[in-house]
Amino acid sequence: WLNITRTLVPLVPRPIHTVRWYSEAVPHTTNAVEQPAPVGVPDTLYSRVELQMKGIDPEVMKSYAMYAKTAAEHLNIEVGKHWVLRKAVKDRLTLLKSVHIYKKHRVQYEVRNYYRFMHFHKLTGSTLDTFLEYIERNLPEGIALKVTKVELQQLPEHLRK
Repeated sequence: WLNITRTLVPLVPRPIHTVRWYSEAVPHTTNAVEQPAPVGVPDTLYSRVELQMKGIDPEVMKSYAMYAKTAAEHLNIEVGKHWVLRKAVKDRLTLLKSVHIYKKHRVQYEVRNYYRFMHFHKLTGSTLDTFLEYIERNLPEGIALKVTKVELQQLPEHLRK
């Protein structure tokens, strides 16, 4: 008869894709009048932006970090320090081999996540939007990106006195 063997496939998290959707309608006529930019509205200033990358392949993350650093240098963004966690963060999952009986027989699955951090300093809001859109569009498979922004604000009136 047929010799059918069971194979166990380890559980691997699906990659998280970062996508930005724009709902602005593009005019279809060629003689559309362009609206001038609002005058007197200051651009948002950021003192620091931190990129946290999480992935399952450290070499891909290293390559992507070099790509992000090169893109920042072309946009004249001040690149701060960047570092990597020395060891992977391991998540282990233990399951029974059999569904109903044989409690002694178990299988362990392990997922290793690697982290990389990058800092960028002294950005404007428009530059940051351009930079983030550029690097998010080229985000490779298996890498998640988390962005933390530190915004500069004026001192409130009641504290200036």
